[in-house]
Amino acid sequence: MSSDAGGRRSGSRPGLLVRLREDVHAARTRDPAARSTLVVVLAYPGVHAVWAYRVANRWWRSPGLKLPARLLSQFARFLTGVEIHPGARIGRRLFIDHGMGVVIGETAEIGDDVMLYHGVTLGGKSERQEKRHPTLGNRVVVGANATILGPVSIGADSSVGAGAVVVKDAPSGAILVGIPARDLTRLQRGTDARSPLTDPAFYLDPAIYI
Repeated sequence: MSSDAGGRRSGSRPGLLVRLREDVHAARTRDPAARSTLVVVLAYPGVHAVWAYRVANRWWRSPGLKLPARLLSQFARFLTGVEIHPGARIGRRLFIDHGMGVVIGETAEIGDDVMLYHGVTLGGKSERQEKRHPTLGNRVVVGANATILGPVSIGADSSVGAGAVVVKDAPSGAILVGIPARDLTRLQRGTDARSPLTDPAFYLDPAIYI
């Protein structure tokens, strides 16, 4: 089952084993340190956390299994350092690199082919039982220790820089850096939207901190 930029689902739902295999493939594709499938299966806590979530989410959506779902998610947190609420809606091929400290709230929605680095928080600001966590579109990349708060929507193909704090919606293809985060999309059409995030000179521009 695929997800659009708003986290909505369409089409038939793939089987659990299909999703588990896709998660391994995503790790091997995105992490140059992943030298074999066996290494990913045995030694990648971000992958293990996603797998535990996939099982817990199925339990969460089944009558009478919400408590076991929460217990499984807490056990996965203990083992991996990644906390994913079983009620979150996560698309296909999510890759959590390193993993430690990642928190994904109950009403968060994540599209397909998203990548999160360690320390990322998809948190809420409301104490009501409502949509209170972020929505990430397809192919979003969120840097280490970035925080996205509230029911904000981050458009597809956006990049969130390390340590950024995002509290407002962002369009597709946005480059978000700073506290609070600002969209610094400056590149001309046809260039790599993520390249500034790896260029040290980009962070030396005082305009991004104003």
